[in-house]
Amino acid sequence: MAVTLRMNSGLHLCKNHPWSRHCLAFYPAVPHPVVYINSYRRPGLPPDKTPFWKKTDFSIKNGVNSVKKHFGLLMKEAADHLRGPNGKKPYGRICWSRQAWCGSSESQKIWTNDVEIGGKSQAFLKIGNNSQTALFYGVLNNDVPRDGETRFSGYCTLRTKAPKGSFNRKLSYDWSNFNILHLRIRGDGRPWMVNIQSETYFSAQWDDLYNYFLYTRGGPYWQDVKIPLSKFFLTSRGRIQDGQFPLWPDKASTTITTLGFTLADRADGPFHLEIDFIGLCKDQAHTEEFAYEHYQYKPL
Repeated sequence: MAVTLRMNSGLHLCKNHPWSRHCLAFYPAVPHPVVYINSYRRPGLPPDKTPFWKKTDFSIKNGVNSVKKHFGLLMKEAADHLRGPNGKKPYGRICWSRQAWCGSSESQKIWTNDVEIGGKSQAFLKIGNNSQTALFYGVLNNDVPRDGETRFSGYCTLRTKAPKGSFNRKLSYDWSNFNILHLRIRGDGRPWMVNIQSETYFSAQWDDLYNYFLYTRGGPYWQDVKIPLSKFFLTSRGRIQDGQFPLWPDKASTTITTLGFTLADRADGPFHLEIDFIGLCKDQAHTEEFAYEHYQYKPL
C-alpha cells in the first residue's frame, strides 16, 4: 500500500540566505526515498476495507496533544494577524517582491513518482552542498507496469503541501499583489513543467492544474526564470482543456494552494533540479491578463 512521506520536524530559521529572513529550513541527515499516501489503487489489488476506527488513535494522550497543537496554531494565527504578514506591521509595507519558498525549506514539500502506479522511476530530495538549496534528483524510467490497464508511465513530481491552519482549516497563499513568478534554479537541460493548483469546489475539478513550461539550460550556472502568471494554461489529468480560464490570484474564486514541478519528458536516465528560491514579483509594465485566445464552443 502506498504511503506518503511528509516531513514535519527539524525546523529552524534559515538566516544566511539573502531572501530568507523569515523562512523555515529543514536539514535531513540523509536523502529520503519516495513514499506515498493517496487514494489510488493499482489494478488487480483488492480494496482496503479496514474500518476507520482501526486507523485512528483514540487515546487520551493523542487527544490532549491534538488540543494543544490546534489551540497553539490558533494563537499563532491571531498573533500573526495583529503583527501583519511575515511578522511585519501592516503599515509601511512595500509589496514589490516576496519570497514564496526558499530552497532549504523542505518541511512543506512532497515528492512523488510513478512507483505509486507500478512504475520504476526513483526520486530523492535533499539539501544542496551549500545547505541553502533543495536538490531534487533521481532516475526516470518509462517502463509501463504489466497490469493490463496502465498505458503510460515515467514521471517524477515535487510539490508543496497545501497549507492548513488550526483545526485543519484549509488555507491558501496570498498572491494578489503579484503577477510574475520568479524562479532561481539550476537544472540538467531537461524540460520541466511548473504546476500551480488552486482551490476547487467540485469533485470534477480535483485534478485541475495550471501549467507552464520550464526549460533548464544545464551546466554549472544558475538560471533566473520569470514567468508571468498570465502564461499559465489550464489542464486536467495532463490534458489541455478546451475551455481556458486565466489564473487570477486576486479573485476570491481563485486561491493558490500548491506549487510544484513535474518531469515527464519520456527520456530514460538520471535527472536533477536544484532550487535556490521561488519568489513573486510585481511588474507594473506587464498588463496582460491572459495569453491565450478564447474560442466559443458550439456543439453540433
